[in-house]
This record gives sequence, C-alpha cells and structure tokens, in this order.
Amino acid sequence: MVDPTALLADLAAESEQLDALVAELPADGWERPTPAPGWTVSHQIAHLAWTDHVAHLAATDESAFFASVTAAPDPSRLVEDGTESFLAPPPALLARWRDGRAALAAALAASPAGEKLPWYGTRMSPASMATARIMETWAHGEDVADALGVTRAPTARLRHIAHLGFRTLGHGFAAHGRAVPADPVRVELSAPSGTEVWAFGPADAADRVTGPALDFCLLVTQRRHRADLALVAAGPVADEWLDVAQAFAGPPGGKREPAREVSP
Repeated sequence: MVDPTALLADLAAESEQLDALVAELPADGWERPTPAPGWTVSHQIAHLAWTDHVAHLAATDESAFFASVTAAPDPSRLVEDGTESFLAPPPALLARWRDGRAALAAALAASPAGEKLPWYGTRMSPASMATARIMETWAHGEDVADALGVTRAPTARLRHIAHLGFRTLGHGFAAHGRAVPADPVRVELSAPSGTEVWAFGPADAADRVTGPALDFCLLVTQRRHRADLALVAAGPVADEWLDVAQAFAGPPGGKREPAREVSP
C-alpha cells in the first residue's frame, strides 16, 4: 500500500526545489529559452500551474474537468493553450503556481484511496495522480535547470518516476502505434545513493534494462535521447522500449535529439 502522506511530502519537496530555482530570478531570467522549443522558463512554470489546476478539477469536480476538455477550441493544442492561458508576470505566475499546487495537495489528501480520478484518456488513483505530479514537476524542473545552467543532484524521489516509467511500458508502445509486447522486462537501476538497486519486473525475465536511475528517469520523461544515457538494453523488447518509452499520458512527445553522434 502506497503511503499518500509520504507521496505528497515528496511532491512538496520536488516543487520546493524547483521553486527555489526560480523564486529569485530577475525578469529576464524568466524569459530564458528552455530545451522545449518555444517555451521559456515562464512557460514551464505556467504549464505546471495549469496542470495542477486541471488535476485539482479532476480531484474535486469531475464535471468541471470534463468541461475543460470539451471546451478546448483545438484539442490538439490543449496543453499549449492551457499553458499560455496561465502565463502572467513572474510574481503573479509564481503565486498562482504556489496556490494551485497547495490546493491540489489538499484535494488529493482528502480523496478516498479507492477513488479513480478522471484524466486524459484514463483514470487514476489519488496516489497515482500524486506520482504523476512528481514526475511532471521533476521533468519540467530539468528543463528549467538546463535553461539556467544548473545541475541538480538526483534524489531518492526518482524512485517514484522510475516505477512510473516501468509501469507505463505498454503505454509507450501503444502511444507510438506499436503492439504492446507480451514478454516481461526486468529493470535494474542504480539508485542515487550508490548503495541500492531499484528493481522492477520478474527476476527471470529474458529482456532487461540496466543503468543509473537518473538516466532511466531522463529517458522515460523524454528529457534525453537514449544515445546520451548509460542505459543497457538486453533483448528485443527492452531495446525497442528504450525508443518509445514515455511515462506521461497522451500522444508521443517531441523527443530530444542526441547530443552526440549516433552510430548507424
């Protein structure tokens, strides 16, 4: 059983780490471009604020959540339009994000454990919603850190993202229009502590993925190309998975280009 209190504490810690990166930025710092084409630091924070808002609707008012989807003038631009609608001058944007994430945390804490909250193309438990918010906050925090030239030390909170990345194996294949494999995959990741291995999947699985937990999280959030990561795939399913992995809902994202030349 997942401890929702611990999950929400990790979500708060992940948010506070990113908050500390942007809280003292001058106005021009908020306009720095990030690795996401066309998105500045402001766009990254506005996106988190908007996503927290719709997640709060999902947790508190299902009808309002679905209305926000059906009212979208262009469903293919739902994310982009939602993000742009939350853009504001930095002080107002920061306050909006802080208020929204606090409201979402309170709503998730009050949600019954067995409840299934609506989301885009699926339903998820409050614990899964909190895990997804940790994943998104960390991933967009990486974009902000890259824009600011900051290297963040990986934490044990990556375990949530790694587990989500493992559980969404089938989604990655389906999102890319490929058949979901029946063969299981074993994932063994070296934790940031350097003393643990995080393992998911059957120990006797023929297909395996091994490497640093940080690299696996960067891959499944599509923040780095597999060619730039120290991940090793053994077996055809594991190898194909590293090309299509995504821990987030929706269609395939715009994958990053490799920073170094890929051998043919």
